[in-house]
Amino acid sequence: MADIEPYESALDAIPGAHPYPRTSRYHDTEIGIHRRPDGTEVRYTKRRLLPPLDQIPDGDVTQPHTVGAGERPDLLAQRYFGDPGQWWQIADANPVLDPRELTDEAGRVIDIPLAGGFPGGRGDRRV
Repeated sequence: MADIEPYESALDAIPGAHPYPRTSRYHDTEIGIHRRPDGTEVRYTKRRLLPPLDQIPDGDVTQPHTVGAGERPDLLAQRYFGDPGQWWQIADANPVLDPRELTDEAGRVIDIPLAGGFPGGRGDRRV
C-alpha cells in the first residue's frame, strides 16, 4: 500500500463514493440493489469470486513463506505489505476456509502474493 497517492485516500472519505475503502477486499466488488415490494432499495455487496488456484501459474504471482512459531496472518501482512489489514491477500492466495489455518502449524509453507495482487483480488495493490 506504499504507493497510494494522498488524494486517493481522500476519495475514500467521500460519502456514497463506494462503501468500502480502497484497501478492502470488497472495494472492487460489484454493489447490487434489491428493491423491496414497497419500493425501498437495499444495497448489498455481490459475491466476490477468486479464480481456481489450479489455473494460476506457479511462481508468477506468489512467493513461498515458511510459517514460524507464533506467526499470524495479520503479522505476515504487516511484514510483506506494510499493512496488517491486508491479511486477506494472503488468505486469497492459499486454499483455506479459515485464515487462522494459514499459520496454525509452524513449518507449513504458504503463498504470499507478489506486487500487483492475487488474480481475482484487488489488482492495484503495491508491495
